[in-house]
Amino acid sequence: MTQVLSPRALLEKLVSFPTVSRDSNLALVDWVEDYLGSHGISCHRDYDPTGQKASLYAHAGPEVAGGVILSGHTDVVPVDGQAWVTDPFSVVEKDGKLFGRGTCDMKGFDALAIWALVEAHRRGVKRPLQLCLSRDEEIGCTGAPPMIEAMQAHLPRAALAIIGEPTEWGIVNGHKGGVGFDLHFHGYEVHSSIAYTGVSAIMEGAKLIDWANRANAENAAKADPSNAYDPPYTTLHVGMIQGGTAHNITAKDCTFVLSARTIPAEPNAEWAARILAEIARIEDGMKAVRPDTGITVTPRWDVPGLKAEQDGQAEALIRRLTGENGTSVVSYGTEAGQFQAAGYSAIVCGPGNIAQAHQPNEYMYVDQLTRGEDFMARLLAMLQEG
Repeated sequence: MTQVLSPRALLEKLVSFPTVSRDSNLALVDWVEDYLGSHGISCHRDYDPTGQKASLYAHAGPEVAGGVILSGHTDVVPVDGQAWVTDPFSVVEKDGKLFGRGTCDMKGFDALAIWALVEAHRRGVKRPLQLCLSRDEEIGCTGAPPMIEAMQAHLPRAALAIIGEPTEWGIVNGHKGGVGFDLHFHGYEVHSSIAYTGVSAIMEGAKLIDWANRANAENAAKADPSNAYDPPYTTLHVGMIQGGTAHNITAKDCTFVLSARTIPAEPNAEWAARILAEIARIEDGMKAVRPDTGITVTPRWDVPGLKAEQDGQAEALIRRLTGENGTSVVSYGTEAGQFQAAGYSAIVCGPGNIAQAHQPNEYMYVDQLTRGEDFMARLLAMLQEG
């Protein structure tokens, strides 16, 4: 008989694959496909343009519409420069915690979802269960949309999606949207003593960053305190910057990513237009000094927010499974908004605390995995009823 792995064993296996977003995730995808295949479950893949990464999706139960999707991502953030006490790619239990990169974000849920899919197939369910494991979530949720589109050709359409990002099994029915741009400022090099005759890409880039800081201050000043988001306004951010060759040369190049996390009242498109307008204004000033300078703008991501649904199927199901009555909204983005935009009822609910995500010595409490097994067992019972 083919071995059935527990959620804990599945978690240990998934964490052992160092699926950092800059690297391939195919070793993990190969293993999951082989494991599910050994239980008679067929899988489908959606590759990225390089062919080095893939999303995976599968179906258990009758070939009918109206099923439930369990959705997670396979990639994790880097561990470079972080002070880990344990091997980040091994699960280590200590003091009731499971340490390892991705235990919280979000291979804990992935393990539970894989276990549930196998159980749905083994036990037989009247209502289908589907598994979605995406690529490239950590670099801007770029893997989910093509996966969701590809699914339509291979799987019966499900009714709802549970995105298992860390909420400690609370119900998150709303999150901010996000839009980001890769920016390359092209300057003109001269000696810094006559900087006015050249164009410093760094100093021009700093103008946009200063504008972002002022926009944040303005947004904070006008924020509606009744808004449940933390913070209750749209925020702009630059996390990394590169450029320049020497302290006494105007920089020829400067690159960074500018992003916005948007509240529902201020859609992504509105902030994208404002950002692009400010970039155009700065570029005009650069070209007035040196016509061959400028700014190259490449859209990086455009992730829709998740909106609370009126009588949403996904929220109703989670309430039945968890017994929770309250809801919350969060400022981080997930793939839930992308499932919702594709016409699925969507909700965010999963194990772990977001405060541990991306941290050195990332962990999830053991009891969160135990609660997850109970959650999946109740879900399976409902699917068996139809």
